[in-house]
Amino acid sequence: MGSAEEDYNFVFKVVLIGESGVGKTNLLSRFTRNEFNHDSRTTIGVEFSTRTILVGDAVVKAQIWDTAGLERYRAITSAYYRGAVGALVVFDITKHQTYDVVDRWLKELYDHAEASIVVMLVGNKTDLAQAREVPMEEAKMFADNNGLLFVETSALDSTNVEQAFETILKEIFHKVQKQKQRSSQSNTVSLASESPETTAAVQTEKRPCCVAL
Repeated sequence: MGSAEEDYNFVFKVVLIGESGVGKTNLLSRFTRNEFNHDSRTTIGVEFSTRTILVGDAVVKAQIWDTAGLERYRAITSAYYRGAVGALVVFDITKHQTYDVVDRWLKELYDHAEASIVVMLVGNKTDLAQAREVPMEEAKMFADNNGLLFVETSALDSTNVEQAFETILKEIFHKVQKQKQRSSQSNTVSLASESPETTAAVQTEKRPCCVAL
């Protein structure tokens, strides 16, 4: 008999991207294990952890991939974007240069991921507010202009970490539900029009967005 951890309806792959040192690994460990490591080392390649949460009446397993921010690992990590249905683009609010390159990270993400991917901009390290270099209003405006979700977090003191991951997972879930509704409507039409090609396209349309078990 499977454990509660294995009893889920959907698996959503979410990637954490951004410059090295912005706190991606600690955001992941805070959300999945409620831990923070002051001596966190630079991620080499890609690591991932999982956590299962309830979204509405569905059990969703989040498979969260923490990608290396260093340039020399970029070729390795780009392959891991494939199949991702959500992404958190993280910057450090105390280092403007980590925010300046968000555009580049977004381009890389959209080059390798599904066009329908749900993206959230995350300003991390709000516990260091006295050293802030990126105004919240500036980042929020950028997110709004680019169709991104936005939140500021602190992996150190847990501020908004749960909210960030739960918000993006709920957004992905709602998107998947809408696609399923559209698929069932399209299937009805395609059956009437005797178009097996259309039916096949509709049935495969939702696969990149989730894995239903």
